[in-house]
Amino acid sequence: MKGNNENIYLPYPARIVRIVEENNQIKTFSLTFTDPLRNESFEYSPGQFMMVSIPNYGEAPISIASSPSRPGSLEVSVRKAGALTTAMHAMNEGEILALRGPYGKPFPMKSLEGRDLLFVAGGIGLAPLRSVINFCLDKKKDFGSITLLYGSRSPEDVAFQSDIKCWQEEESMECLLTVDTTGPGWLGNIGVVTTLLGRITPNFARTSALVCGPSLMIRFVLAELSRMGFSDENIITTLERHMKCGVGICRHCYMDNTLVCVDGPVFSLAQLRIMQDTELC
Repeated sequence: MKGNNENIYLPYPARIVRIVEENNQIKTFSLTFTDPLRNESFEYSPGQFMMVSIPNYGEAPISIASSPSRPGSLEVSVRKAGALTTAMHAMNEGEILALRGPYGKPFPMKSLEGRDLLFVAGGIGLAPLRSVINFCLDKKKDFGSITLLYGSRSPEDVAFQSDIKCWQEEESMECLLTVDTTGPGWLGNIGVVTTLLGRITPNFARTSALVCGPSLMIRFVLAELSRMGFSDENIITTLERHMKCGVGICRHCYMDNTLVCVDGPVFSLAQLRIMQDTELC
């Protein structure tokens, strides 16, 4: 919000205007604040997250999956996992939930300008990277080439298929997909997402890598990117921690003198190497 002098804990009602079922575990919700003025003045950056709440089901941090270059609604992609996300999956278009935010340090979009970008994602981890990808595609003249490496457990688990189809038609973008276990009709790569890294030849001096996915995947991807020749400053990822307040007061996401909700969730590998309480590097 512009001119933010508000109660940082106060959520605001938002209406579900569209639901897309990405696979049998993930749905993308397009949301608009019920207050038109709030909806018009709402601002965020790729990599930030919202605190989403439903009465009687609690509140949880969820990454923003839409791009600020496409105003009008806010999108969050939700994997059904706990009480809140299960309740969200049971909701219909037109129903109301509550939002507060945005929170967190975003991806450094300004410093990424003029650079080639390599995105490495696994599962629901493509959601926050989707925000960056669409932002860069909407501002093509500001960025170099884009490569996406995306891993899923099976062909049925591949999410964001409509986005991937559009991205595959982009001349400035290359999409490589892989699955852990194959299925009928799958003609793509089989194996974990790191197996795709051998199929690309990035210019390390002008390429930045953005990574998001399960913690174990991130750990192996960061190690492989570093081994390939990427500098620590040019490897950027996001951390997951149990965030309660989103504004650095409750300290639930405290980690080695760092509050993930305020100092992250976006970190470079150079920053992670300084932190002792992380198993990602």
